[in-house]
Amino acid sequence: MTTWSVVKDDTRQKRRRGLIPRIALLACLALVVVSLGMAFSPGIPKEPAEPPFSEQARSAALTETMRLRAAGEELGRSIASGGQPAVARTVSLLTSQARALLLPGQDSPESPPAEGAPSSATPSASPSSPPLPATAAALATELAASASQRLADAAMADGGMARLLAAVGTAQLLQASSLAAAAGAPAPAVPDPAAPSLFGACPSAPASPSSAPASSGAAASAGRDTGTATLPGALAAIVRTELETVYGYQVALTRLSGDAAASASQQLARHEALASGAEALSRMHCAAAPAREAGYTMAPAFLASPATGLGGLETSALTAYGDLVALSEGQTRQWAISGLVGAARRSALWGADTGAVPGLAADPETFPPLPAPSVMPGP
Repeated sequence: MTTWSVVKDDTRQKRRRGLIPRIALLACLALVVVSLGMAFSPGIPKEPAEPPFSEQARSAALTETMRLRAAGEELGRSIASGGQPAVARTVSLLTSQARALLLPGQDSPESPPAEGAPSSATPSASPSSPPLPATAAALATELAASASQRLADAAMADGGMARLLAAVGTAQLLQASSLAAAAGAPAPAVPDPAAPSLFGACPSAPASPSSAPASSGAAASAGRDTGTATLPGALAAIVRTELETVYGYQVALTRLSGDAAASASQQLARHEALASGAEALSRMHCAAAPAREAGYTMAPAFLASPATGLGGLETSALTAYGDLVALSEGQTRQWAISGLVGAARRSALWGADTGAVPGLAADPETFPPLPAPSVMPGP
């Protein structure tokens, strides 16, 4: 190798050794710049978590209830003689329901509740809100549509909220029919929720009633005797209620005549089917159904006025069906929702008042008051 080649190779090596510190310095500077950029650049804000379905359903129910209430108030002011009674009853019903749907600490349907309470998911008014119904018939139609949505949401909501939504939807459905009749309009074309075809069996069904596990009977007994909120207890309450109602209709038929007797005969067949359905559901859920009794003691007032007495029997079933809505799911809840609406319908048929939230054992006087409407400040 020549002296020139040795000198050239040595020069290249020196240049390479001189570049290494420069490259390292540049890499360090790049890391510093990147880290400073990350430190000073604002972080991407996280999107708020989507509220649970039950909260969305409650908020939507409150929104629509307040909208229909406003429509009823406007309609009542436009009718002579202080407003149509059916419209006034509708406004009263929707007011009670809005109070039931309002969260404690919520200043208004548009605002979130106080700190610590869940926020409302849907505003009660927006530029895209549909126009308010301008006639009683239109209000009845939209009330029925709201009822149908509330009942559909009740099938998927959590237990307690499911009961509230089912109660609101049931009362709205009945009031829609009443309002339409008062306005001389056809009943809203919204069918009542249908009872599903029951299917399924207890995973560990006993061979005979005598060999049933002790836990099944104990659960049913606890639900009956101590009022413990259990699915077996709720089913047992439905069975007992329906069996007593069947007996009541049988007694009433001996004292009724004409159209009342024909209607009672139809309802008797319906209650016999409901009792059988509740017993079937008890077996499906591995729960012991109460034994059928030979008869029940009917109060003298029932014998003196059987039509009124039948109304009382029907309304007494509302809370039992409400309990089953809250404690069940799937086809059992659908069956319970159908039973709740049916019991409310039959109560109204016999002239009984089902209240603003049928199936909910609560005093409307304890509901949070609606806030006063806000007043825009002057210039």
